[in-house]
Amino acid sequence: MDKGVGGNDLTLDYATVDALRQHHPSWRLLNSPHAPLVASFLHRVFVVPNVRVMAAADLAETLEDELFALREQLGPAAFPKPALDYLNDWASPEKGWLRKFYAHGSDEPQFDLTPATEKAIAWLSTLAERSFVGTESRLLTLFELLKQMSEGSEADPEKRIAELRKRRDEIDAEIARVQSGDVPLMDGTALKDRFQQFMQLARELLTDFREVEHNFRLLDRRVRERIALWEGAKGALLEEIMIDRDVITDSDQGKNFRAFWDFLMSSRRQEELSELLDRVLALPPVADLKPDVRTRRVHYDWLEAGEHTQRTVAQLSQQLRRFLDDQAWLENRRIMDILHGIEAKALALRENPPAGETMSIAEPAAGVELPMERPLYAPALKPLIADIVLQAGEEDTDVAALYAQVVVDTAQLARHIRHALQDRAQITLRELTETHPLQHGLAELVAYLQLGSESFKTVVDEATPDMIAWEAPAKDGAAVRKAARLPRVIFVR
Repeated sequence: MDKGVGGNDLTLDYATVDALRQHHPSWRLLNSPHAPLVASFLHRVFVVPNVRVMAAADLAETLEDELFALREQLGPAAFPKPALDYLNDWASPEKGWLRKFYAHGSDEPQFDLTPATEKAIAWLSTLAERSFVGTESRLLTLFELLKQMSEGSEADPEKRIAELRKRRDEIDAEIARVQSGDVPLMDGTALKDRFQQFMQLARELLTDFREVEHNFRLLDRRVRERIALWEGAKGALLEEIMIDRDVITDSDQGKNFRAFWDFLMSSRRQEELSELLDRVLALPPVADLKPDVRTRRVHYDWLEAGEHTQRTVAQLSQQLRRFLDDQAWLENRRIMDILHGIEAKALALRENPPAGETMSIAEPAAGVELPMERPLYAPALKPLIADIVLQAGEEDTDVAALYAQVVVDTAQLARHIRHALQDRAQITLRELTETHPLQHGLAELVAYLQLGSESFKTVVDEATPDMIAWEAPAKDGAAVRKAARLPRVIFVR
């Protein structure tokens, strides 16, 4: 259908109106002989208390009470069918006034309003005569919207600064008037006008939430249909799904919903809304209008409606994940079936292999060997073994080198670390070597590092170097001081 300049206005030509009359659920509802029952009942059960989903048993029981009261007034033949039959009829594709579905993990059907039904009910509510019709607040709202669009699209810094200074001068002038004792108050008529405008926008916002949720649900349905019927590559399907998801998320409606949700999720904004509602509802002109008791918690109704939209998006993500898991499982099972088939055929042919070539595997690449790259022939060297008889005897050999090996006692080093961590939460390797000096030099230092990586929890501070020193004996018997620089190593309890 063609849209007008505003983006939401239909071109009401004959063909468009005739198509709406035949196919649109809202028109079918208004044209139905049961329209008074459907509109009044669904308005009382879903719209007024802002109920988003209701179980089939509870809704049927409530409708049965409504039908009983109507039969008492209109006669027993007024609505002869059971309540559940009416609900199923209203949720049929021919009607489309209710949405019947099964929640995840439950086998009991659930019902919810469709956006078309809520639009029809909202239009019916506008037909009632109003004792007071405010126009000033709407004019001011329109004027303020125009100002915001004009200022928000102004790219010239000088003009923006001039507008901000003008606004600052007006605020300073108003502060001066209030300080001088001139405190202008809004009269009762203006308060009623603005409160009616607020209530109308609040109701329209709840209606818009159901339509946003409906759009996301349609996307989820299209994704499920594609997954059920898809026979091509998995990557191509995921690409199409992600494109559709981005179209919804990056659309004007999706961006506007995210901005609204971020604004409403602020705890400071919720407290501010609660305080403003309490203050406004306590004003005598507003109290004379006898507003609905749910007006005080309208922002919580917005939150509850927004959560349904968020859950719909979460269901879409779960469906994608489930699709990936199922496809991976099926592909792995197919691979295993192929392998088992190969094994079975190989076992069947083990005793009686077929004659001739069974299988040939082509070379993955040609082997290139140049003649000059081949090594020259080199004769093998034959070892010459002397046949000498060993003679018994004694040889003057210094065996002290066999006992001069350095052996580091890692158990003793581990005890040093544990004793140090009993009194403190952590200790550096440098402090540990100062308490227990290194006896075997670098070998003992390496043993400490090995214990830190295998038996103890350590932290290495790369930004802080430590100098660890020890004394080693020289050839002439004198002690030589040596040191090693390494990042700080900290043993932690």
